[in-house]
Amino acid sequence: MPEMHFNVRWPDERIEACYSPSLVIKDHLVAGTTYPLDDFRERSRIALTIAAERVREKYGFLCSRALGQLARIEESAAQFEATPGASVTIISFEE
Repeated sequence: MPEMHFNVRWPDERIEACYSPSLVIKDHLVAGTTYPLDDFRERSRIALTIAAERVREKYGFLCSRALGQLARIEESAAQFEATPGASVTIISFEE
């Protein structure tokens, strides 16, 4: 399965490298686009869940690394829930 990394900029300007075991992440996030925090969280949840399921279909088990990445995104996003206008920018994708 082609895995990839994607780099995001959080509202505090911190840049984080994220992981997806599938290129499906590119169907849900676009490089150079800034998403409202809740939209980014939901798009990430959908894409990483699909990616983890694709691993299950191919190898017989969910991708724990994708689910771990989703948990880290959820944890980071929670830090900015009270920040008005919080958004996340997709900086780039790396295959």
